[in-house]
Amino acid sequence: MAQISSLFVTRLYRAELNEFGDDIDAQELENSCYVIAEDDDAGQEWCEENGYPGYTSYASLTDLPWRFPIFKSIVDALDKHVAAFAEDLEFDLDGRELKLEDIWINILPEGGMHSSHIHPHSVISGTTYVSMPDGASALKLEDPRSARMMAAPPRKKGAREELKTFVYAKPKVGDVLLWESWLRHEVPMNMAEDERISVSFNYSWA
Repeated sequence: MAQISSLFVTRLYRAELNEFGDDIDAQELENSCYVIAEDDDAGQEWCEENGYPGYTSYASLTDLPWRFPIFKSIVDALDKHVAAFAEDLEFDLDGRELKLEDIWINILPEGGMHSSHIHPHSVISGTTYVSMPDGASALKLEDPRSARMMAAPPRKKGAREELKTFVYAKPKVGDVLLWESWLRHEVPMNMAEDERISVSFNYSWA
């Protein structure tokens, strides 16, 4: 009888940000994101110059945990989640830890989107979700083998999730999603009338 195995598995980590007992208030976090966005003239200018819809602090602020205590609390929680994911991935870290490299705010208005990309020079990347109104776009993850499929036919509409070319992860407020940084992903167009708010981050091997 034939044996069929799944090889080279791509892992996606999903949990509640407060799972390890951290007490991070969602409303306080949302308010902090808006206050930071309003005061960040450099970030607003970068978004306008680069045609970025909405707001991101990616190119302007590198010290969010220092500016607002709630972001320090987020990093403390993320450290635990990333450590748990690294354990699941069976990384041999050689006595070192995965450390936060950068963390930034994303505020995506109706009609805004973030095209397909990866996070070079990092090990684990992820996002925690601050506001996800009805109709807000899910995270779209791409099969990393897609460029090597050449003449392969498309998958059936009802194909098992692990065989699909694209998987849509629909998070809720307070969720944290983690993936290895080489995994290509995107945020499709936000169809909600309200803004979609998230906080993204990268961890590197210290």
